[in-house]
Amino acid sequence: MISESEARAKILDAVQPLPARKMPIQSALDRFAAEDSFARFSLPMFDNSAMDGYAVIASDCKVGKRLRVVGEQPAGVNRKLRVSNGTTVRIFTGAPMPAGSDAVVMQEDVTREGDEIVVNAAVNVDESVRKRGCDLGERQKILSKGERITATKLALLASQGFADVLVGGEVRAAIISTGDELAMPGEKLYPGQIYDSNSVLLQSLLELCGATITSTGRCSDDAGSLQKEFLVAAKNEILIVTGGVSVGEHDLVQAALRKLGAKIDIWRVAIKPGKPFLFGTLGSCFVFGLPGNPVSAFVTFLQFVRVAILKMMAADSVDLARLTATLTVDQINESERVHYVRGKFENGRFTPIGRQESHALFGLSQSNALLRLDRGESLHAGETVHVQVWC
Repeated sequence: MISESEARAKILDAVQPLPARKMPIQSALDRFAAEDSFARFSLPMFDNSAMDGYAVIASDCKVGKRLRVVGEQPAGVNRKLRVSNGTTVRIFTGAPMPAGSDAVVMQEDVTREGDEIVVNAAVNVDESVRKRGCDLGERQKILSKGERITATKLALLASQGFADVLVGGEVRAAIISTGDELAMPGEKLYPGQIYDSNSVLLQSLLELCGATITSTGRCSDDAGSLQKEFLVAAKNEILIVTGGVSVGEHDLVQAALRKLGAKIDIWRVAIKPGKPFLFGTLGSCFVFGLPGNPVSAFVTFLQFVRVAILKMMAADSVDLARLTATLTVDQINESERVHYVRGKFENGRFTPIGRQESHALFGLSQSNALLRLDRGESLHAGETVHVQVWC
């Protein structure tokens, strides 16, 4: 049995970023940039009006001054109008500033009388004007290699005319749930059986990572069947096997993998829940064996599988978000293994939720954060702690 940090280091050392691929920006949400991107244009691209009003020369705008309206400039094609002393141009939000003007007086601050306006408030230079480049300069970096591409980043890329973006490689993953006791949701449940919740859990977690799920299957506790399923699934970059990785007589996963020539690099990790964890390779496929208990599968996925997938997708950060919280109740870890306590992070406070056993799915369903307790660590209510938040 190795430590959590050793297991994580081994996994991250084994996996490497996959070849990058070009993707339309409409499909790139939550992918990771495979290269830096730079602004092609300044934002705004030209001086424009920040509101509906009148383009003026600021020094020409004394209270009570009359200005003759010589044209109208809506947002869109520049009509190449000009403002001189004693004149103004009707202008609308986003419209290019006419030559000669240096400010916009709001329509609420004037009185319109036919072809003239009466100025009712003093106006300063650059008032209500969005200056060219005030938001973004040409050649300024707008996206860093390894950065997650959010909806707002996509909008920024679109504003620069990018139709596509280079992102990290595609991680294809297969899920195999093992166990004669499993039935699929919707099937008839016989005495002694349970419904397979791990497949749904892992599929959801993989989708949140951005992986492509090629198959989800169920396999009985039979060595021959396991080997056949593993061979097919090994065509992917990732194979996740849940259940059958412990040391019981019906836990056949490790033996089946070795029979196929798999190299097992990690077997059992000092983490609670999740000790019966396996990591290895079957050909070019990375194999993760997760415990059958759902909470154990969840925790080991977050700590070991997720980090591998994100690295393969070229992410610059593979860690869950860490937030500071105030602990609401005492916590002590008397185990010889690191313990991840499930709980609720809300309004700056962390509260453990439900039973902390590895089978306790309801408590996990009410949680959104993990508190890591080191071996023998004691924490008291009111202490400041750091929690890992997944939603």
